[in-house]
Amino acid sequence: MTNLFDPALEALIAEQQAFNASVPDDIPANIPPAPPATELPAEARDISGVPVRIIRPADAAAGIYLHFHGGGFVEGSAAMADYPNRHIAKTIGAITVSVDYRLAPAHPFPAARDDCFTVARWLLDHGAAEFGTDRIVIGGDSVGATLAVMVLLQLRDASGAAKRVAGASLVAGNYDLSGTPSQRRTTPDKFLSPRRLGQTRECAFPGRTGEALRDPAISTLYADLADMPPALFTVGTQDVVLDDSMFMAARWRAAGNSAELAIYPEGRHLLLAQPTKMARAARSRIHHFIAERLKA
Repeated sequence: MTNLFDPALEALIAEQQAFNASVPDDIPANIPPAPPATELPAEARDISGVPVRIIRPADAAAGIYLHFHGGGFVEGSAAMADYPNRHIAKTIGAITVSVDYRLAPAHPFPAARDDCFTVARWLLDHGAAEFGTDRIVIGGDSVGATLAVMVLLQLRDASGAAKRVAGASLVAGNYDLSGTPSQRRTTPDKFLSPRRLGQTRECAFPGRTGEALRDPAISTLYADLADMPPALFTVGTQDVVLDDSMFMAARWRAAGNSAELAIYPEGRHLLLAQPTKMARAARSRIHHFIAERLKA
């Protein structure tokens, strides 16, 4: 039987289990605040009326990493990604652009998706003139990954522009808002608890339940996935949205696209923010994927 995860990760399981035992799952992360920026400052500006934060590498850019933050459609900001995006800019040499999309409930779907699409479309059209490169990888964490797939489908359907995206880094996205089996098994002690998942649905998609939430524009697991860029799906075995990444990676491949599925044993939601070797391994693989896709 094929291993669910890379056997090399087995040596990291004990440390991850110890971290999990010391920090309740309903606490998002247990890491110190990001150090103040002493280099590569974040620039706040608007792109076609949408606020973004841009971090530029010290040298010529290898490409653009367009990032969408998480937060269940109802919270979060582009600034919360400054630390990891600064690391990407420094180590990969990519310009990072993180989108401050509108949040629910004040701005329910499709506001967030439309803001992210507006920035993606602008970068494809103007990235070369503005930044000296039009090589773009799109990515996001949690709902940011959800939005990334939504945007890729919009780009494809609008003008076939998804083919111009070099890759997609999709971390622990929710691709079935009606609930995959792993979502339906969640419990109140989980970060993605029944209450939090319900809040996302009620605030971002008011009035929609059941079959209405399976609209492919909302739950992209049900979409036609032809002509998508190569993707890396990242998720942990203890993540409530484990099935989402497993199912979506399979459908991505079945539609004729390239997909890598990286599963991390004992990893929970928001694994990348944790101070463990397992999290470091996940971040390293993501950075390698982004760098390789920008060079492809």
